[in-house]
Amino acid sequence: MTWTRPADLRAQVQRLWERGELLRASVTETIEWPLRLTLKAPAAADLAERFEAVRDWVQALTATPQVRIEWRERTHRVQGRQRLPAAVWVDSLEAALALVGKTRQVEHYRHLWQWTGTAQPALLPWLTRRPLQALELAERWERLLAVVAWLQAHPRPGLYLRQVDLPGVDSKFIEAHRGVLAEWLDLALPPEAIDAAATGVAQFTRRYGFLDRPIRIRFRLLDPALPSLPGCRGLTDISLDAASFAALALPIERVFITENETNFLAFPPVPRALVLFGAGYGWEALARAAWLQRCVLHYWGDIDTHGFAILDQLRGHFPQAASFLMDRETLLAHRPLWGEEPQPARHDLPRLTPEEAALYDDLRLDRIRPGLRLEQERVGFGWLMERLGPSSR
Repeated sequence: MTWTRPADLRAQVQRLWERGELLRASVTETIEWPLRLTLKAPAAADLAERFEAVRDWVQALTATPQVRIEWRERTHRVQGRQRLPAAVWVDSLEAALALVGKTRQVEHYRHLWQWTGTAQPALLPWLTRRPLQALELAERWERLLAVVAWLQAHPRPGLYLRQVDLPGVDSKFIEAHRGVLAEWLDLALPPEAIDAAATGVAQFTRRYGFLDRPIRIRFRLLDPALPSLPGCRGLTDISLDAASFAALALPIERVFITENETNFLAFPPVPRALVLFGAGYGWEALARAAWLQRCVLHYWGDIDTHGFAILDQLRGHFPQAASFLMDRETLLAHRPLWGEEPQPARHDLPRLTPEEAALYDDLRLDRIRPGLRLEQERVGFGWLMERLGPSSR
């Protein structure tokens, strides 16, 4: 039996709520009332074959609160004249809200609408687009509005988030709400206060003119003959902020990048070379060092799908980067040390060489073994020394 039940009528209105339609309708004329609901009623044959079930259905529908039933009479050769529902209507927003128990929530939403219309009218389009999210943020609304007002008064402040001094607002609050604040600030700030080139939550600070925590690049000089950096004589493990690293002027010809700290610390001497402790998928800071473009770059990552994905991204900044110890021979030579990659990547990687792409396909398509992975720290040190050649001995 597929006749429309009272629960089906409520479900139709509930879907309007879940799409935000009822909230929007509380402040704009987005729904025309009365609203006709979908009704699947008994067919003529049901009156003869299932008369008691039809009668029970009519009684249940009649007892449903907040709906108006439009009737029609039908004459049946056995049951005679019968009055059956032909359409079901919800006459008003108030009736729809009562049907799904959302009257109080709409009161809160209207309060937010009025408050925002007075304090930040530019944000009303956001309230229209995201009414349910607005309700979720209701308890934080005052602080969120305060952040917007502060940036309107201090456009592109050139400060750290920690320095925003507002009651109940700290850097963690702003960081936790970067998504919604970015949408609000794009509406509330003038274009000159926004760096349109900085997109995504990760670039929130740059987009709105805050200072970023300096990104530090860690490296080791692998050639004792290289000149020491000022103040770093005798130090083999050095960290510089990205700007200072970009300004280096060293006679470097080869750069090795490894994602494993032990490999970084144990990397053997190599003439006119240094080793970098990698940054996973983040290469933007390293890309500021234009002098790296003239170096031979070797990337040593895990032999797994994400290792090749990181290599692919690195080549987006440094096309000359070569993979190091990420080949099929190395993989097969270390079979007893194979591990498992929990969530392999599956997407295409356009910057791989044919040999790398063939191995990547074998890994992502589980042709050798499902989820196969060889972590870089499991590669034998002798294998590393052999690949580096006599100059490293």
